[in-house]
Amino acid sequence: MSTRPPTPSRRTLLRALAALPASAVLLGELPGAAFAAAPPSGSATRYTIVPFLNSNDGTVNVYQSDDATDFRLLKSSAYTPPSNRIRDASVFKHTDGYYYLTYTTHTWQDISTTIGFARSSDRANWTFLYDYTVPITNLSRAWAPEWFVDSDGSVNVIVSCSVTSDEWIFTPYRLKATNSTLTAWSSPVALSGIGPNHIDTYIVRTGSTYHAFTKNETAKYIEYATASSLTGPYAISRTGDWAGWGSYREGPSVIQLDNGGWRIFFDGYGDGTYYYSDSYDTFATWSAPTALPVVSGAARHFTVIKETVSGGPSLAKNVTRSFQSANYSTRYWQAQSSLLNLPVVTASSTAAEKSAATFTVVAGLADSNGYSFRDSSGNYLRHWDFRARFDANDGTSTFAKDATFIARTGSSSGAIRWESYNYPGYYLRHYNYQLRVERTAGTDLFRQDSSFVPVGAWG
Repeated sequence: MSTRPPTPSRRTLLRALAALPASAVLLGELPGAAFAAAPPSGSATRYTIVPFLNSNDGTVNVYQSDDATDFRLLKSSAYTPPSNRIRDASVFKHTDGYYYLTYTTHTWQDISTTIGFARSSDRANWTFLYDYTVPITNLSRAWAPEWFVDSDGSVNVIVSCSVTSDEWIFTPYRLKATNSTLTAWSSPVALSGIGPNHIDTYIVRTGSTYHAFTKNETAKYIEYATASSLTGPYAISRTGDWAGWGSYREGPSVIQLDNGGWRIFFDGYGDGTYYYSDSYDTFATWSAPTALPVVSGAARHFTVIKETVSGGPSLAKNVTRSFQSANYSTRYWQAQSSLLNLPVVTASSTAAEKSAATFTVVAGLADSNGYSFRDSSGNYLRHWDFRARFDANDGTSTFAKDATFIARTGSSSGAIRWESYNYPGYYLRHYNYQLRVERTAGTDLFRQDSSFVPVGAWG
């Protein structure tokens, strides 16, 4: 296709009731470089979130995804603290191999001067570590702690704090770990330039620039600021509905996708929806916000970590293969009048039909870790107006992206799902025996319809 996907808090009610080159990118929640490439063969991308629940702020679920769109439950009620609550949980993986949570320890009604910490070796089973009292004089509330790992490896927590003289006016502070076990912290330092009445501040770093996404608690919009130092001074350059996300939004978390784009997740608490939105110009413009499948409506305020792990799909390149539907085993990919369809192919099919159902698997035109597919005439499989078709390579970057697909684990053993490189979360999927690129619905049926088994070539 010639275009990107369509272009581009709860606390007000509570108060009333109370009266960015990829190799230089560092993610706030991930201790190491970002992964701006498709995973190599045999590996998989894995995103993890640990949200508290709309129905219960006393526990958290753990979900995982290989595409940052279709999250599936890893474990329900994976962690319940020994006392108090768990809200706004932020997760990261430390250099000791453990996953760590930090979180808000009380409900909005209560004085909350501590933030909690827990640890896990497998993301499913967690051990409480301690509650830490944030050392700010006359502290009233310490909310929404967010991990940030800087380029020097230092581990930081960005936490929103208010004092008793105005318990609903929050300011972001930086706590820096002073030991590798994350049990001792520096004195809090306010992030200069962001100022009071900002909450849920989330930071990523590209090159030498720190990018802060922070909720203005008066306007209810997520604002954007930049600085050359973690503690500032920050300059807020985007306010109001600058990104088209709307108001009554909070809990931003930003992650880099496999194709180099950036995805923000945020809690649309005003309408009960969890959203995501993508940027391909280093945060200047964003796609229209889209409801996150599966977890939207149930999950609240989370952050995301991204890893490359073993056990992903493996498919040799520069070989010929046919592709069998995972849920219609007699049907295979076949080029028909330049379009990709899913007819029945059998041993009694004609030689021409078998040839049209045979494809050469090659390295992705836009990312060599991805995949591209050539038909018998040398044309490449690409999407156009969301339809899968075959065209000659015109040498443009748009064509290369349209013709590149990322291998994701399929719905059954040996099956692979093919995600569009330039439309993250969109998959080759059959409907009425035609192949299209469609956004995942997060359902078992969609996963089955978008899963195909590479088999020996018919032709």
